[in-house]
Amino acid sequence: MTSSNPSYLIIGAGVFGVSTAYHLIQKYPSASITLVDRDAYDAESRVAASWDWNKVVRADYDDKIYCKLALEAQDIFKSDPLWQPYFHQTGVYWTCRSDYAQNVINHHKELGRNDDIIALPVSEARKLYGGLFDNADYTGVKEVLINRASGWAAAGDALRAVTKKCLELGVKYVTAEVATLEFNGRGSCTGAKTKSGQVLSATHVIVAAGAFTPTLLEWSAASSGNAGLRAGERILAAGITTGMAQLKKDQYEKFKDMPVGFQGYTPEEGKPFIGSIPPTKDGELKWWGSKIFTNTREVLPGRYISSPPPTHDYNQWKVPGPLKQDIIESRNLWYGPASADWEMTKHRICWDAFTTSSDFIISPHSASKGLYVATCGSFHGFKFFPVLGKYITQMLEGELESELVEKWAWDRQRPDSSENVEYPNSEMKHLLQPASKL
Repeated sequence: MTSSNPSYLIIGAGVFGVSTAYHLIQKYPSASITLVDRDAYDAESRVAASWDWNKVVRADYDDKIYCKLALEAQDIFKSDPLWQPYFHQTGVYWTCRSDYAQNVINHHKELGRNDDIIALPVSEARKLYGGLFDNADYTGVKEVLINRASGWAAAGDALRAVTKKCLELGVKYVTAEVATLEFNGRGSCTGAKTKSGQVLSATHVIVAAGAFTPTLLEWSAASSGNAGLRAGERILAAGITTGMAQLKKDQYEKFKDMPVGFQGYTPEEGKPFIGSIPPTKDGELKWWGSKIFTNTREVLPGRYISSPPPTHDYNQWKVPGPLKQDIIESRNLWYGPASADWEMTKHRICWDAFTTSSDFIISPHSASKGLYVATCGSFHGFKFFPVLGKYITQMLEGELESELVEKWAWDRQRPDSSENVEYPNSEMKHLLQPASKL
């Protein structure tokens, strides 16, 4: 540690930030640990990507490292009293247009897991669950992965509960918008300043601000004169649209025991994984669109980067028509004409931070001592909520295993994004032009 009496300022109270606070306060019960976020942890609406009706909890990864970490997290979701109330083991139904299913199955075997996980031909799979997915799009599908160990979690409720537990254990929570990072005369990061002028100081400053991260680093580079703070090509902020339909009573009875559904695509098809999550107890069925979009704008004079809309709530509830149409088309990929009369009740634009490889960045920042970055959930970070803080704490203390140091490094060679179906594929303003066709 850099100080005999360390203190921690965590900017952002989504899953990266809250998990970090949770693991730190358990390891150092007397430490000064502060979470700062623009929204109160129990607010009715938040911009955090992890504040959501529900999120997938699965270990169906064709990347063995994430498969292993997701299994570790999933075990906690199933057994730990803090997490268990929010997890629903419904299974996953995953249409695969590549060798994805076999890769996932092989990883589970190599990791010594005997989960109920199989790959079925389409003709057999579509008979499952009472033919619930019989109207789905099976174009180009090689086989269907069925993993009954996976499921989903009530995301916003889980985030609220774990944050509350952190506060009970002694973590402080400040509701404020951060304007810039603070530095001393030697270039070390010493804290952050809020838009109201309040200065929050700590020996360790962890930026876990999701889609806001590149913007905060731009502002901090300008205010400090340290251009090396900028995210550059490392991080890209982007959004995706989610939608919910209110099912009628008979529809809810039909879908209430469904698994999480995934349409898996390859780079050639130009779509991300499109998922549908089982209905909530209130009978709302959710899925998300195929457009992952950037929002390039001027965050400082002459500085253009992708950044969420500059309103307090990122305009997340103001979903334009073309993005609602994206939701309809994604719904049809799952449920076909039978869903045409469903009542659409909610639309939300969810913002997150991405890397070209969808790897997280959990790393010291190379441009300033005392500054660390923990972000880039790339729309798959929530499922690691129970364990993220364990690895972020290891990073802070220089104890992260070398394989993860390399994978999550701030400065590393990153692959081209062309092979990553989850990388942003559109610019928001182009999608909203009248002539655009989704």
